[in-house]
Order: sequence, then structure tokens, then C-alpha cells
Amino acid sequence: MIFFIGSPNIMQASADYEVIAESNVMITLRDGVKLATDIYRPARSGIAVDGRFPVILERTPYGKTRASRSEVDRGETKPRLRAEVASQFVRAGYIVIYQDCRGRHASEGEFVKYLSDGEDGLDTANWIAAQPWCNGKVATMGLSYAAHTQVSLACLAPKALSAMVIDCGGFSNAYQSGIRSGGAFEMKQVTWAFNQAKESPLAQSDVRVREALAAEDLIEWFKHMPWKPGHSPVRWAPEYEDYLFEQWTHGAFSDYWKQLGIYTEGWYQQFADVPQIHMSSWYDAYIQTATDNYVGLKKHKRGPIRLIMGPWTHGDRSKSWSGDVDFGEASTVDGNLAQNWRDLRQRWFDHWVRGVRNGVDLEPAVRLFLMGGGSGRKNAAGRMQHGGRWIVGDDWPLPAVKFTPYYLHAAGGLSEEEPAANSTPISYDYDPSNPVPTIGGPLTSGQPVFEGGAFDQREQERFFGCSNPGIPLAARPDVLVFETPPLTRDVAVAGPITIKLQVSSNCIDTDFTAKLIDVYPPNEDYPRGYAMNLCDGILRCRYRNSWEAPQMMTPGEVYEITIEPFATCNLFKAGHRIRLDISSSNFPRYDLNWNTGEPEGRARTRRIATNTVYVDRARASHVVLPLVALDALQLLPPFSSSGL
Repeated sequence: MIFFIGSPNIMQASADYEVIAESNVMITLRDGVKLATDIYRPARSGIAVDGRFPVILERTPYGKTRASRSEVDRGETKPRLRAEVASQFVRAGYIVIYQDCRGRHASEGEFVKYLSDGEDGLDTANWIAAQPWCNGKVATMGLSYAAHTQVSLACLAPKALSAMVIDCGGFSNAYQSGIRSGGAFEMKQVTWAFNQAKESPLAQSDVRVREALAAEDLIEWFKHMPWKPGHSPVRWAPEYEDYLFEQWTHGAFSDYWKQLGIYTEGWYQQFADVPQIHMSSWYDAYIQTATDNYVGLKKHKRGPIRLIMGPWTHGDRSKSWSGDVDFGEASTVDGNLAQNWRDLRQRWFDHWVRGVRNGVDLEPAVRLFLMGGGSGRKNAAGRMQHGGRWIVGDDWPLPAVKFTPYYLHAAGGLSEEEPAANSTPISYDYDPSNPVPTIGGPLTSGQPVFEGGAFDQREQERFFGCSNPGIPLAARPDVLVFETPPLTRDVAVAGPITIKLQVSSNCIDTDFTAKLIDVYPPNEDYPRGYAMNLCDGILRCRYRNSWEAPQMMTPGEVYEITIEPFATCNLFKAGHRIRLDISSSNFPRYDLNWNTGEPEGRARTRRIATNTVYVDRARASHVVLPLVALDALQLLPPFSSSGL
């Protein structure tokens, strides 16, 4: 079916072009499955223009005709339809193609999350390149799952692939970031599976399935862990429950995790050598994916390869806030990195695909938003003003970073001074029936159970698992708190964080968690201060020595473990404190460790673990912070629409 974009029939696209679209073109893959594809082309007088054009491709499971929630400019609330986004690129001389992933919406086949997108994308790119209206160049774009599909395709290096803008996705290693982390399972996969099962072809075609899923109360289900296959809220859509438990129960790093689509690290050598932007944000679930892919691909490719890291939650690049914290008007893409998000992509494609000399080749390799420096007071919207600014560099981590250990002390201190030789270890009880609740963080897809972002680490009814509103998490007996004295000068932390703990437990397996926090002193708006979360991580102790070969602990034996939270970039102002919280749960961000050593996703029993952290000089637990001298920071020049 052919239709026109505009009202009533045709929208004038430029002095020369209109936009014409052909809907539900069915592209046949190597296994005979057909994928529904919409093609937007330049036209005149309602007829597609003859000639060959470069193509921009986006493959999505969320509906090729629907609005993408992140296609908004700063200050807007209504997202643009994909057809409207396509029209801007068509006006600039591109053909734009949106495609429904296998088993989703109008496409045929069975949906298998992540694992079919490489070959499906390759077949699609080859089909596009063979069309008489394509000039042989295919660029890709897309957020989240549409970033995963891009990277899966690029692992197979199709000849036509010419440039990429990869936004918040493209698993470097899903075992360590995106599906699992530190051996634990990321519960966003659970909420995503449940929510997307409602959109499955089965649910759309069978009213009983649709009504059964609608009747499930996911929040109540999260109160009743662990689940069993066939007895979960996702059971009404078996293909979704099947892949969910498949991910959940593959605890060790086996060949399962090295499959195309979830392990880009294994394809760095053959990955397409094309101009590419890797983008994420400090409260997104794909921080490590973006930084690891940037570092890994830069070693093997000519590039150019760029890294952009903002302060937003997942895909919210046109908002100045994340959670309850505002970073100021300088924090958005709009007006700072480009006129808007569409313009940033178009300028990248114009230069590297069409040869337009617009200056993007002169832009810094790394652009990072350094959070912090704000007043700490409430703005008109009721958000804490943390502030920040864009900085730039030639590489990641920034060459000026100095990795500096800060030691945990028995009395709750955190400093560069080594602990006393005879410091007493600190023990606490971790009860999986009463886990530490998740209050923000680098999260996505958690609705209606949890949300990402920056928040005061104080219990509120809005957060799952909080039963003591107003009480800080630091007051819990199962949270160990270590913090510096009030800083006498500003301290910039920018890069990956590593925590080395000396620990023991009375159980054969347990978890340890860590959270880095910027602690504000009290002010008139926040008389109790404000403990703002920056980043957090986890380590499941059975994987302390090897991801491939889990090994249970010997109760009472002391082990060194490493926790690697996602990176961050923050200015701790003078008068603030740097704080590190240690515990054994962060639920529902991560699944619960039942302390029994049972296989993941199959536990049926539970124990309370008494866990111990050692803080003496011989067993000096510490966090390694990436410090950057303030005079070494390079600020991003103001954006100019005319280029650099």
C-alpha cells in the first residue's frame, strides 16, 4: 500500500521533494519469514523520484508506525511519529526505512529476543542495497532495542553499511551489562517481558490471553519471589516466558552468552569499520555497553568512533532532569550538542554518507556531561538543582584520570589514608525476605515496578519495597555506610569505578552490593541534606574467581571480591561528602540471592546470611575512584549550527 505523508494527501518536503511512503512491504528472509517494512521516499507530484539515494534504516520491536517516545525536542511532551521523523531525512535527500522485528506487530515469525536480529538485519540490508532506488549506502539509527539491532547487523559487516548512530544499546557483553551484571540477573528483563507480552501477536489475536495478562498485578508478583516456569505472570505468552527463564537460569558465562546479538565483544575484529556514534547516559542501563564498545572498537577500527555520555535516563536526551534531580539547560542534546536530536543524526549522516562538509569530523572524540556544581536547592518544578557542564576528551577513560584508592574504615570513614592494623570487621544480616529497596539508578523498562534516575536515598512510598517513608536507606542495619569528611575542595570523579572488598559469609553463596553517593549538606530546601545516588554494582560471590566456573564459598573464609559499578562523571563540591554504601541486595534492580547456592532462577529455599566486610590494613577494603584535576578538564565549546 502506498500513502502520502501530509495533509490532506501530500506534505511539501522541499522546493523539489514531497514524501511518499509504501507500507508493509514484506521482505523475505533466508528462512522464508517475511518482515513488514515501511519505505519513505522522495517524490514529486505524488510519484517517487527516479534515481538512487542513501538509505537510513531502523529496525524495531515497538511498532514501525508508532511514535517513538524519545523523538521529542526540549520542552515538548508529545513524541513524533516515525513518519514525521522520516520526513525530515527524506527532505534532506535520504530514503528512510522502518521495519518490525521478527514476530512483532506486522512481521511474521516467532519472536526470540535479541538472537535473530543479526541475520535478519543482514538480509534486510542486502535487500535494500539491491533495490534500484538505493545508491548502495545504508546508514542505521535507533534507540535501545533499535540500537541492539544495529549492532547485531554491524557484527556481520554488510557491504552497504556506511554510518551508524547507536543510542543506548548494542550489548558489548549482555552477561555483564543489560541482562546480567556481576553474576546477578537484571529484573528489567522481567518487566520488559511482561509488558511486551501484551503486544505479542498471541495476545493481540486471543482476547483470553490479552485479558489474562491485563488481570495480572505485576507489583504483587514481585512481592512473591521466586517464580517458577509456568507459574509466573508471563505464562500466558509462552514464548516470552520461555526466553525470560532461559536468560534467568543461564547463570554462568557459557556459550549461550557468546551468541550474535548479545556479545559484541566477540565480533570486534569483523565489526563493520564505518563512522559510528556510541551514546548513553549516566542513568541509563547501557553505560558499560557504550563505553566498552567505544574502547573495544577503537582498538580495531579506523573509525571515526565517537562517545557521547549525558546525565539522562534511557533515551531522555532532551530532558534536563533525571529522577528528582535537574542538571540544567546545558545538559540536553538540544542547543548544546546540536539543534536537536534529529539534527545531530542528520549532520553525522550528511558528512559521512553524503560527503557534506559540515564540521562533524572535527568534533571531539569523547563528549561527557560532568554532573554537579549546582545550588542544591529546589527549582520551580521541585527538583534538586545539581547542575553540570559538558567536557571533552580524546579517549575513554580521559587521559588525565588518576585512579586513586579510598579506604573503608571501621568507624564509617572513607579516605585515602590506609586503615588501622587492628580494625574490627563489620558484620550485618542479609535477609532476602527484606531486601534493600532500589531507589533509582541506571535503569530502564521497569514500569510499573521501578524507575531509574537520581533520587535522595530515602524511603518513599513511590518506590517498590519501601515500608518506612522518610527513613534513609543508610539507617538500615544491613547497609554499611562509609563517607569522607566534608570536602575542603571540589573533587571531580570521571570514569569507571572499582570496589575491592575483603569479605566472608556464613553461607555458601551471597551477594555484595556497592553504591556511590554524593552527599549534600543541609540547606533550607533540604534540611536533612540530600544523598544523591551516582552509580551502583553487585557481585554474586559464586562468581568471585570465574564467570565460567562458579565456586561456592566456605563459610567463614575470607575472600577478596571485585564489584564494578557502571562509570560515572560527577563534581563533588566543597562541603559535600563522597559516600560508599555496602550491602547485599538492591531489589528490584537485581534478582535476589537466596543464600543457599541453588541454581539461579530455580531456588526454592532461603537463608538469612551473616555477611562480614574486613577493614584492617592487611585486608583493606577500598574503592578506586577516577579523579581528574579541575584544571585538566576541557570544556565543550558552545554549539554553533554552522558547524565547527
